[in-house]
Amino acid sequence: MAKEVVVTREGYDKLVHDLDELRTVKRKEVADKIKVARGYGDLSENAEYDAAKEEQAVVEARIADLEATLKVARVIDDSELSGDTVSIGMNVTIQEEGEEPESYDITGSTEADMNLNRISDESPVGAALIGHKPGDEVDVTLPNGTRKDDLTWSRISPRPNRTSASRQPFAARSWPTCAPPAATPLSSPNIRRILTPLI
Repeated sequence: MAKEVVVTREGYDKLVHDLDELRTVKRKEVADKIKVARGYGDLSENAEYDAAKEEQAVVEARIADLEATLKVARVIDDSELSGDTVSIGMNVTIQEEGEEPESYDITGSTEADMNLNRISDESPVGAALIGHKPGDEVDVTLPNGTRKDDLTWSRISPRPNRTSASRQPFAARSWPTCAPPAATPLSSPNIRRILTPLI
């Protein structure tokens, strides 16, 4: 039996939108490319045809992946959110000693995106925070060792309900953003620099 995938309403709507766009727009675009490439003649030495067929395979694989995810997706209900306990759908502020507080959305694995300050509940940091309350000192085990974060009381709340029309990047808000540096070793103690293990 497939594992249940927990998503926010926003995340579910995005999956549905992406699937619909692939089925109705991208699939047709690729079919048109294949049709044009066939008109170039011999398919055995037709680079355009080969490229279009490869793109078609990628599109169909993504469609299948999204269909499978939606079949086992469960939208988290607002009634499941606690005002003082970390769970999917919550925004939390964490702070290391000597560092500035940083805010993140806790999401399911399909919605994780460090560029938008979203970390998965299955990531090392996300998993460590789940179930904790503000003020707890949380042990976080990363590939480079163990470090601790204080989950501060300054902010823990349900994620803002953003529709596709009103959705805006987290960087537009007043929270600290998390722009990935070019090449930072995982040994760095700064949470803003340990990007890959987070999601």
